[in-house]
Amino acid sequence: MSDQKMESDSGEVETFAFQAEIAQLMSLIINTFYSNKEVFLREVISNASDALDKVRYESLTDPSKLDTGKELYIKIIPDKASNTFTIIDTGIGMTKADLVNNLGTIARSGTRAFMEALQAGADISMIGQFGVGFYSCYLIADRVVVTSKNNDDEQYVWESSAGGSFTIKRDTTGEPIGRGTKIVLYLKEDQSEYLEEKRVKEVVKKHSQFIGYPIKLLVQKEREKEISDDEDDTKDEKKEKTTEEKKDDDSKKEADDESKAKVEELDEDEDDEDKTNKKDSDKKKKKKIKEKYTDEEELNKQKPIWTRNPEDVSQEEYAEFYKQLTNDWEDHLAVKHFSVEGQLEFRALLFIPKRAPFDLFENRKQKNAIKLYVRRVFIMENCEELMPEYLNFIKGVVDSEDLPLNISRETLQQNKILKVIRKNLVKKCMELIEEISEDKESFKKFYEQFSRNLKLGIHEDSGNRKKISDYLRYHTSTSGDEVSSLKDYVSRMKENQKDIYYITGESRQHVEQSAFVERVRKRGYEILYMTEPIDEYCVQQLKEYDNKKLVSVTKEGLELPEDEEEKKKREQDKEKFEPLCKIMKDILDKKVEKVIVSNRLVSSPCCIVTSQYGWSANMERIMKAQALRDTSTMGYMAAKKHLEINPDHSIMKTLKTKVDQDKNDKSVKDLVMLLYETSLLASGFTLELPQQHADRIFRMIKLGLGIDEEDVVSGDTDSTTAGKDDMPSLSEGDATAASAEASRMEEVD
Repeated sequence: MSDQKMESDSGEVETFAFQAEIAQLMSLIINTFYSNKEVFLREVISNASDALDKVRYESLTDPSKLDTGKELYIKIIPDKASNTFTIIDTGIGMTKADLVNNLGTIARSGTRAFMEALQAGADISMIGQFGVGFYSCYLIADRVVVTSKNNDDEQYVWESSAGGSFTIKRDTTGEPIGRGTKIVLYLKEDQSEYLEEKRVKEVVKKHSQFIGYPIKLLVQKEREKEISDDEDDTKDEKKEKTTEEKKDDDSKKEADDESKAKVEELDEDEDDEDKTNKKDSDKKKKKKIKEKYTDEEELNKQKPIWTRNPEDVSQEEYAEFYKQLTNDWEDHLAVKHFSVEGQLEFRALLFIPKRAPFDLFENRKQKNAIKLYVRRVFIMENCEELMPEYLNFIKGVVDSEDLPLNISRETLQQNKILKVIRKNLVKKCMELIEEISEDKESFKKFYEQFSRNLKLGIHEDSGNRKKISDYLRYHTSTSGDEVSSLKDYVSRMKENQKDIYYITGESRQHVEQSAFVERVRKRGYEILYMTEPIDEYCVQQLKEYDNKKLVSVTKEGLELPEDEEEKKKREQDKEKFEPLCKIMKDILDKKVEKVIVSNRLVSSPCCIVTSQYGWSANMERIMKAQALRDTSTMGYMAAKKHLEINPDHSIMKTLKTKVDQDKNDKSVKDLVMLLYETSLLASGFTLELPQQHADRIFRMIKLGLGIDEEDVVSGDTDSTTAGKDDMPSLSEGDATAASAEASRMEEVD
């Protein structure tokens, strides 16, 4: 620090050099183009609010701190005539030492960090986080003058044009400001927009409308004034009068006064009619003109609704605030207004809308709609760390007393305070959903709009998984048009039922007609119908509910309660159909992992089930539909297929007889392949080579119509058999089995 002292009429002026890093920062701010210059106003208002907080806090233990009688406020004065922008606060003010230390000579650790962040492409709006928000004034000003008065010191003036130094002097000639700080910004030529009333209001509303102290703006207004014609005619003459003329006027005035007294005596003798005529004459001489005057306008009259006691806020006020906050044309569905106190303090106001936005789950959509404030100062919108993605439909505000002002998105991720706030917000959201669930109609509306969010919550939020599972609703095999909760499902379970059965699929109609539900339904067990793509991800995490396992009826290992007789029959069927299963496995080779006797089929001849931990057919369909899917994943994650056959079905019985009679019958291969491919389709899979399946169907149709395989139109090529030497034709003796299969296919379709 270098001092250079010089005398002036107003007292001693001291010149100080800026600390090197601050000088570099100011140079960077001045010489680099930033589009977001409006943040300067947020920073100076924020600093003013802090100064007001400090004096209010000190007054709690020492009431004399507020003895000056000044109310606590922030005032903004744009002056077009002088091209200056002034901000005044009645806060704690700064001593001479404060001015030297705070505004120039003590290096802050954040200064260099902020410069590095700027050079790396960070936004200028982060400046306040590093404790150097004051210097954002130089975004719009080329000269700044700070006048400040602390209760413990004289009034001082700090001034700098950012040329590497600043001056400080005791203010002996300026207007006393009492207690507080006045900052005068001498604007750059191209920054006159901040002298416009509309622009100032816009910036204050955006960044500081919920500051806890009045923000007053000095505005120019017009009003009408009544004057007489004589006053109007002589107005200009009066302006030009010399001192001598004024003396003459005074003499004339005395004479006029004497004359007026005589006139008054005469007036007393006038009758009522003359008085009336005179009044009318006076009225005619009056006229209205517009005059300009200066007034103060408070910009933040709407105090933060979340700082009020919830008992004092009406539903109409919540609705009005919600609409202002979200631009929604409808009222909210539910609201939660609360505060947390203790080691951590914050207030929050959360809303659930009546309907989900159309772009709720789009990638470019902002992750949530929560606005973050710190001590009533707006910090940022859509703070991702405040709310998990599955609750992205929740709208509202959070106002923290503990977070550092203007905390950046980068430091938010590591901030422990924010993690505690997030945990509390999620807890309150769960309470809010619970409150909605108590009203059947309200919850129905909520679930129609946000069911996918809850299911995503099951997938993402292990801590709240059990709680969220209570809010899930599904159609079931017995619920009809109504949806059922898992709790209701469990209450209806049969005495011997250990598991909760479910099936995933493309639509309710699809799963209702599926072969997989045949025996489960015949036994009288209820099945949950999961028909949304998100359900596949949901059940991967929701392994059980109320100590009951969730079991898919489309996967291996389905165990239905059986009596001794049923167990004995199943063992016999396994032994009886083992040779057929082996031959079918040999024919299908690597297409399936195994062929076994099924315990889930009633009217279908066979079905394709998947392994316990692989993808289901529905999941495979969903993954194939992903536009940006990784095809390499499809290989090892694709469903591992098992073919299950129905030992009671006529097709399987006839096929078994055929194999028993002749193991080398060439038509068996075609029949097995046809059964396999038809089962794939019925089970929800897609065919790798649909044309081969079509060829087999066409050949079956020929048999049904009695057309000879080699009887083709002359000169035409039989495209259905070309290159299919590995597929022997069905003999006439196979017509019975083929017809039965065709009949079965009709049923499935």
